[in-house]
Amino acid sequence: MKHAYVFPGQGSQFPGMAKTYFEQSAFAKKIMEQANDLLGFRLSDIMFTGTEEDLRRTDVTQPAIFLHSIVAYKSIEQVKPDMVAGHSLGEFSALVAAGVLSFEDALRLVATRAKAMQHACEHQPGTMAAILGLADEKVAEVCAAIDDVVVPANYNCPGQLVISGTVTGIEKACIALKEAGAKRALVLPVGGAFHSPLMKSAEELLRTAIQSASFYSPVCPVYQNVVARAVMDAEEIKQNLINQLTGPVKWTQTIQAMVSDGATQFTEVGPGKVLQGLIQKISKEAQVSAVG
Repeated sequence: MKHAYVFPGQGSQFPGMAKTYFEQSAFAKKIMEQANDLLGFRLSDIMFTGTEEDLRRTDVTQPAIFLHSIVAYKSIEQVKPDMVAGHSLGEFSALVAAGVLSFEDALRLVATRAKAMQHACEHQPGTMAAILGLADEKVAEVCAAIDDVVVPANYNCPGQLVISGTVTGIEKACIALKEAGAKRALVLPVGGAFHSPLMKSAEELLRTAIQSASFYSPVCPVYQNVVARAVMDAEEIKQNLINQLTGPVKWTQTIQAMVSDGATQFTEVGPGKVLQGLIQKISKEAQVSAVG
């Protein structure tokens, strides 16, 4: 029996996030003020009093979710996980929990990643869509046949795959996927085509930042999105983190690998409870809980 910690990604933000930690924990207040200083703006103020629209900006959303996740993790870190994973952005939180990155370096990388992705969205417009009720293989097959940039981006759970690409490509794919038998094809309210080739410019900027950060060997296995298996080598972790921007989040495959390697209990650490639901759909036997 092994205990895994999993960390959420973009979309789990909400107004008032982490405010309780700030008010009730001197350590949480200290680390959040440290984040404000490192970022050069009062992120905590936006987290506590900002609107949903304020929190939807990529350059705010990503550091906000990361910060909330780390503050939540610090409240339970005396109980060490046997393995960790994070969904997209959540991989940075997982790397802090595994001792690969310091809080400060991870926050700087998250801020760089967010700005780079925002920049890529502005220069390469795109969008994403959730495809429900169709086999992953069929979704990938239909996307490959579209004469535009459209790729599987998030393998969230069986029967739920998010695709990413150009606006026209996603429109074409949604029509084709409904014709192929998808129950629903929902265009998502996102700012760009995350985890697709349209993020290439962001990948280059992140690569430079990652190469200048200090990465250490993990204290427990880190299951990374693009390879969906345990990784223990710091250099490989770096490369997978870079590849993640243009590669898919293989969440279904990641949880399956963790279960196969002995995970029976999963704790979602951070804002929201999205991952709990996905994990239960991937593995009926898994025990799930949340600290957020």
